[in-house]
Amino acid sequence: MKNLRTYLALLVFIFGIILSSSQTEFGLKGGVNLTFFDLIEGNFGPNAEVDVGYYGGVFVDFRVNEGFHFQPELLYINIDEFRFLNAPLYLKYDINNNFHILVGPSLNCFFDFFTNKFKVRADVALAYDLSKRLGLHMKYTLGFEELAPNVIFLGLSFRP
Repeated sequence: MKNLRTYLALLVFIFGIILSSSQTEFGLKGGVNLTFFDLIEGNFGPNAEVDVGYYGGVFVDFRVNEGFHFQPELLYINIDEFRFLNAPLYLKYDINNNFHILVGPSLNCFFDFFTNKFKVRADVALAYDLSKRLGLHMKYTLGFEELAPNVIFLGLSFRP
């Protein structure tokens, strides 16, 4: 629990710094996730079990310099009986004005996932801006442990 408080304090500090910048955008995002459970990590073979869930949350996009951003997010994720908070810390690169690639670690705090309450995973994402306010995104989350599922997220983002 002490580690969780430390991580949450760090996220609040990072969000505070980011919100104080004039080149900062924030928004909402949500969508569906497809979770592939298999005992062999990364194996999407014919016997992989797939669960469909949903997610929603907030993001802050902090422009570092031309073409590069730092984009932390805080998402609530529900996959069948699993519910957890997901906090990806992305380095975002603008491929062009509307198309972006995001990579980074993903911090996860599970509300009741066996005995492990905190897990770190890796995310790779693509985002496409349909307009200044609306965007599409897709991300792939890779688990590092034997029973960690791989997840594909598909959703929309909105910037007020």
